[in-house]
Amino acid sequence: MSDATDQPLRAFGKTTVPLSSSQRWSALGRVLISGYVDSYAVLHFGVFASFMTGNTTLGGLHAGQSDLAAAAHSLLPIPCFLLGILGGTLLVQADRNHALRRLSLLVATGLTAGVAGAYFAWPGWMSITVLSMSMGVLNTSVTRVGGQAVSLGFMTGDLNNLAQHLALGIRRAPVDQAQDSQDTHWRRAGLLGSLWVTFLVGAVLGAALVSRVAVWTLLMPALMLVGLATLEPAAE
Repeated sequence: MSDATDQPLRAFGKTTVPLSSSQRWSALGRVLISGYVDSYAVLHFGVFASFMTGNTTLGGLHAGQSDLAAAAHSLLPIPCFLLGILGGTLLVQADRNHALRRLSLLVATGLTAGVAGAYFAWPGWMSITVLSMSMGVLNTSVTRVGGQAVSLGFMTGDLNNLAQHLALGIRRAPVDQAQDSQDTHWRRAGLLGSLWVTFLVGAVLGAALVSRVAVWTLLMPALMLVGLATLEPAAE
C-alpha cells in the first residue's frame, strides 16, 4: 500500500489508521525495545518490566511458598506499569497530534534514568519502578496497526490473534473492518508474527549487551526512541 492511500483514521490510543509501512516499523521498533528492556529487567532484578502476567505468576508462586518479601518484589512492577499506562493515556488524550513524539521522549527519559540507576547503584526497587512505569507509557504509544490491535509487551495476546487469523484465513472468512483489498487475515498474521520475532530479537539483544556494555545497556533503546521521536511526523 502506498503512503498516499494512508488516511489518518487512527494514529494513537483508541483512534485508528490504515496499515502502512511507517506504522509497521514504528510498532516493530517499540516491540524491540519492550523485549530488550524486559530481558534487562529479568537479568538484573528478577522481574519483568512489561510482562505483567509473568510478574503475577511469580508473585503468586512466592506467596504460595510463604515468601512474602519475594512476592512483594515480584508484584511491585504491576502498579508502576499501571501508573505508566494511566499517564500515557492522559497524555494521548490531551494532545493526539504530538502524543507519539512526547510518549517516545518520556520513555527515553525513563530509560536514561535507568542508566543513571545502574551507574549510581540505586536500590533495585527504584529501578524497577522507573522501568515498569516507562514500559507502561510505551504500551500506550502504539495500540493498533491499521485495523489490527497489537500489544507491544503482551506477546501471548499477539500470538493468540495470529493463530485466529491463520484459522480464519484457511476458512477464507472476511476480515472485520478491513482497510482495503490487501488487508487480509494472512497479512495480519504476518504482522503479528513479525512483532513476536522482533520482541524475541530485542530480548536476545538485551541479554547479550548486558555483559558487554554493563551500566550503559539501556542507553541504546533510549537513543532509539529519541530517533523515532525525531523521524515520526505529528498526526494530522
